[in-house]
Amino acid sequence: MSDQSLTPDWPASVHPPGADSFEQTALVWLFDHVPADYRLHGVLRRHPVALSRLARQYVSAALEAAREGYRTARVDLREHLPPHALDQVMNAYLNEGQRTAALLRSIETVDTALREAAAGRADDT
Repeated sequence: MSDQSLTPDWPASVHPPGADSFEQTALVWLFDHVPADYRLHGVLRRHPVALSRLARQYVSAALEAAREGYRTARVDLREHLPPHALDQVMNAYLNEGQRTAALLRSIETVDTALREAAAGRADDT
């Protein structure tokens, strides 16, 4: 994948597949989007595709939580917040849902590239 074929979802700080630093920059970027304790697991550093899978699951769950929160916030909070505050909460859910959906698309793009790189190494053995 050359720089020209990178999708708009490709994270700016991750070098393109094929670059010597691709996996290292992907690791750094992915670790920035999962709980800090994930850094304690050496297997995730040694096998970037394992980290990208965990990141996909983690961010996907966060997106589903944002969607569920958006669906239920008005009913759950209507007796506890004034209408203007409830509108602000709904906007927060909407904005975070959009941000998280974009992040998930980026993680999926990096995950696909990491899987292709891992498959390429497996073919070389």
